[in-house]
Amino acid sequence: MNKNEKRLLTAVEERIQSLQQKAEADPYRLNYHLLPPIGLLNDPNGLSFFKGRYHFFYQWNPLEESHGAKFWGHYSSEDLATWRHEPIALVPSEWYERNGCYSGSAVVSDDHLFLFYTGNVKNDASERETYQCLAVSEDGVHFEKKGPIITLPEGFTAHFRDPKVWKRGATWHMVIGAQTSEGAGAVVLYTSDDLYRWNYKGIIAGAGRDALGGYMWECPDLLEFDEGDVLLISPQGIEPEEDRYQNLFQSGYMTGALDVDSSRFSHGDFSELDKGFDFYAPQTMTDEAGRRILVAWMGMTDSQEPYHPTLNYHWIHALTIPRELGLKDGVLLQRPVKELKKLRTGAFSVRSKELLAGEKWDFEGMGVESKELIIEVLKVGSFSIHLRNEAEIHYDCQKGRVTLTRRRLDDGSTERRRVDVSRVQKLHLFLDHSSLELFLNDGEHVLTARYFPRVSDDSIIFHSKENVRFSVEAYTLRSNLNVHS
Repeated sequence: MNKNEKRLLTAVEERIQSLQQKAEADPYRLNYHLLPPIGLLNDPNGLSFFKGRYHFFYQWNPLEESHGAKFWGHYSSEDLATWRHEPIALVPSEWYERNGCYSGSAVVSDDHLFLFYTGNVKNDASERETYQCLAVSEDGVHFEKKGPIITLPEGFTAHFRDPKVWKRGATWHMVIGAQTSEGAGAVVLYTSDDLYRWNYKGIIAGAGRDALGGYMWECPDLLEFDEGDVLLISPQGIEPEEDRYQNLFQSGYMTGALDVDSSRFSHGDFSELDKGFDFYAPQTMTDEAGRRILVAWMGMTDSQEPYHPTLNYHWIHALTIPRELGLKDGVLLQRPVKELKKLRTGAFSVRSKELLAGEKWDFEGMGVESKELIIEVLKVGSFSIHLRNEAEIHYDCQKGRVTLTRRRLDDGSTERRRVDVSRVQKLHLFLDHSSLELFLNDGEHVLTARYFPRVSDDSIIFHSKENVRFSVEAYTLRSNLNVHS
């Protein structure tokens, strides 16, 4: 450990000791989501399974509640349900990362855990420099930095980051998000035989060659399914189109096939992964059971960020719950991982509740803010669900549309996100103290949002627009943290 790393770690430790108690007293602090002890969290990084534990790393600025020089925070778990906060994995202490250890990924090889990440540098002339870097661990907790393994190739700006590594056959592959010298978003491909020496293969998607556009494609991830390949990207600079692309930045996927020899990813149209307000920079991993698991940043660098009330308690943002992915008929389905059932501590159910047009039902079965609700629509009609008088889920049966609304933090006005759906059969809803994640029809569509109702309000009220009948299965969810580092 060099002097700079020791200095930074000491500053972090002192700030945590000073502020963590206040952060944990925040009534909006999430109960079963991964979040920073203090400071700002954004992208998930390095999702992996190593030596019997899941490892989820995350972008973290523990020294401020703003987007400054990023560290890699670290959680680990045996079961995706209960988590331990580990020591900081990466500290921006070296010349090639002095302005942040930016996003990346992890793979296991030869009984070691390899972290790949972007070293972000602003040089003395205030120009950006970028380096793709490597750190290696024998125990999954302590990492030895190997320094830069890839420097910026010709034809790109220094917006060149977020390496995601996987193995196909005997060869390691890496995709990196990029911006071409012409200002177009792109994904590039590298290959390697040993994880240390990498060969540039070229641009596989983007660079103005398709209709999506955008000036930067962040956080690429290449997924392999029996049905075909899927490329996840988080493009920046996409203009809104009716109900599509309503967030500042987008996250989505394209299905197709990667041809390494020609360095091309042949693909279809871009589809958003989550139609809510707060979902960005998703990353996936494949676990020991062969499941493809996704986690995303439950936040957004937008105009609402400075108004989060959690800033008064010295923390901001969290990760989504882990989601298992499946590809069916070209559609990427997302379902909560089954291990979350371990967090259930209380149950309440209503086998059949019929509401006539214009009736309302105050669901009073729980009385706490951390809930899981499974709502089956037994008789279809238009209805709304009001969540703590701050957010609303509305289903319009005639238009085939689900709308999620919430109150804006800056001016109190209402904002909405919509998704078209032929019929709503099931709503699987995860509510935490200041978040909601809605899974429609077993993950056909997902909408994620942060929201900040009155602390004393835990109401859930069903309003029927037409005759409708539900069954409701509800659970109280306990905290997912058992040990702090």
